[in-house]
Amino acid sequence: MFYHPEFDPVAFHIGALAVRWYGLMYLIGFALALILGRSRIRSNQSSPMSIREFDDLLFYIVLGVIIGGRLGYSIIYDLGNILQTPLSVFYVWKGGMSFHGGLIGVCIAVVVYAKVKQKNWLVLGDFVAPLVPLGLAAGRVGNFINGELWGRPTDMPWAIVFPQSGSFIGRHPSQLYEFFFEGLVLFMILWVLSKKQRAVGAISGCFLVCYGFFRFLIEFMREPDQHLGLLSLGLSMGQWLCVPMVFIGLILVIRVRPRNDKA
Repeated sequence: MFYHPEFDPVAFHIGALAVRWYGLMYLIGFALALILGRSRIRSNQSSPMSIREFDDLLFYIVLGVIIGGRLGYSIIYDLGNILQTPLSVFYVWKGGMSFHGGLIGVCIAVVVYAKVKQKNWLVLGDFVAPLVPLGLAAGRVGNFINGELWGRPTDMPWAIVFPQSGSFIGRHPSQLYEFFFEGLVLFMILWVLSKKQRAVGAISGCFLVCYGFFRFLIEFMREPDQHLGLLSLGLSMGQWLCVPMVFIGLILVIRVRPRNDKA
């Protein structure tokens, strides 16, 4: 059994400004997406966009992640507080970001950008999907450093005690499970698939199916949100949110159509 080191959530200071590890992980995630995206464009003559267009799209995506993630958390996990204090939705320094909300924000950003540039939004989605998992991995590292989103009790030899949980029992390091499966493994799957030309929607669908599947299973080892607990059928909120993800992903994979980047 191991003990969480209780890292200082502040990575460093720039004058009076405290730079937190979690925010730093977001920056790392966006930087990795920028590097990988530009690399794919340079090595692929049939890329659906130029480097300049990708840089613009990434700006849309960053806004989608931040706005969608914050609104998603506020509506899904903290609605009572938001109804009482609506302005608290802007209290980003207090934490609270939802992956599913961020995903919806990214989808909206891609659709809006595609409409503005008159491009096929699914083609853009297929390009962006392989760039996402490493950012998710970075986010889970931030969760682990903060000692949040800990797992359920376990007696496995790699169990970790999270004093932040208010108890000193061994728990699943669920943040690290998610780092590995939703981050590294998912990245490898999508990166390999994207090496060859696929039907429109196939990569996006695979992302939704694989992420939803991995997250659904890991949620059995992750402590449910205290104020929500387990919902219908003994499933957590995270698991219920993954169900439509997998369903939509399967539709995209099954109903793929011939590729047409100019459609």
